[in-house]
Amino acid sequence: MYGPDGFYRRPEGPAGHFRTSVHASPLFAAAVARLLLATAEEHGIAEPALVDMGAGRGELLTGVLAALPAGFPVRAYAVERAARPAGVDPRVEWAQEPPAGVSGLLFANEWLDNVPVDVAEADGRGVPRYVLVRADGTERLGDPVVGPDADWLARWWPLTEPGTRAEIGRPRDEAWARAAGCLDRGLAVAVDYAHDASSRPPFGTLTGFRAGREVRPVPDGTCDITAHVALDACAAASSAASDKAELTSQREALATLGVSGERPPLSLASTNPTAYIRALSTASEAAELTAGGGLGDFTWLHQPTTAPAGA
Repeated sequence: MYGPDGFYRRPEGPAGHFRTSVHASPLFAAAVARLLLATAEEHGIAEPALVDMGAGRGELLTGVLAALPAGFPVRAYAVERAARPAGVDPRVEWAQEPPAGVSGLLFANEWLDNVPVDVAEADGRGVPRYVLVRADGTERLGDPVVGPDADWLARWWPLTEPGTRAEIGRPRDEAWARAAGCLDRGLAVAVDYAHDASSRPPFGTLTGFRAGREVRPVPDGTCDITAHVALDACAAASSAASDKAELTSQREALATLGVSGERPPLSLASTNPTAYIRALSTASEAAELTAGGGLGDFTWLHQPTTAPAGA
């Protein structure tokens, strides 16, 4: 995926293949800006950090910096394996790992779904086995799942019926724990298509995307390979306050941040047509971000971090 000719190294970037909330509307970045301001105020952070995990081409950070009040002190970090693209705001520090010991907001929008995981499938006797795959996408069952992976399945996604599948989320738990652990104080947020223990899909969610279309997930670097995230497991794995972690839909999260798809009153069309058209456009963009069956179905994991007493 990140090889010399891999999917995420291509000049067009992810935006050339699929539409995320960041690409759908500047309302999303403005909402993240408001979340950063609220986080800084709540935790008493004079110069908050904004850490964008899986920053792509820096679109989210660019939008947030533009939406913040003029002169607001912020340290912006883009965490991304791909090289820094030309034209990114010079205030943005580009890195492959999140900074350690910062305070502020860590935001991971559609990052965890691309952290690689193994797939398991229950064989004819109900024994979970690793699914092995060739470069052409051909699959076969391998060895039984053992050790920490087996423990993860037993706790978070038990497989007993032959043919049922699971994506073993342990690497994502560990990746989230490392990312959220970079914060001394503040809020870590992960946004992804997700499921919890009450709604695990019986046959998994592994799929591929290319040029805006769902394709077979062939691991040859020509498509995005993704799977939904067990965000409840991620929350429990973090050293941050897991008892304060919250899972909400994107619709609910954005509503809290002032993004609403409510149409403007029709009376405005006669009193101020220009304002009406502008408000209608904003409402249409908000509706896309919060629509059921679409972007509104993303799940947000909010996980606050507070420095230990005396730190």
